[in-house]
Amino acid sequence: MQPCSDTADERTALSETVYNRITMLRAERGISRRELADALGVHYQTVGYLERGEYSPSLYLALRIAEYFEVPVEVVFSTRPFPRLGSAERSA
Repeated sequence: MQPCSDTADERTALSETVYNRITMLRAERGISRRELADALGVHYQTVGYLERGEYSPSLYLALRIAEYFEVPVEVVFSTRPFPRLGSAERSA
């Protein structure tokens, strides 16, 4: 057997960004980072790292965040950037 070696594509796939709407969901509900962190059992700085995209959550944490906000996980997280609110063209 040959040893496994990482390809450039595999390394890129592992480092891809996970986009999220945590900041928007917190703002809509008037929840502070500390309140969310306390509810999730994580440090408040972890919430900041998540919001800025400096840290990607585990699947378990992502599901708990979605459950906290009572929305499907894909409403909170995406592998593609979310469109800016109000950026969609309105058809007449």
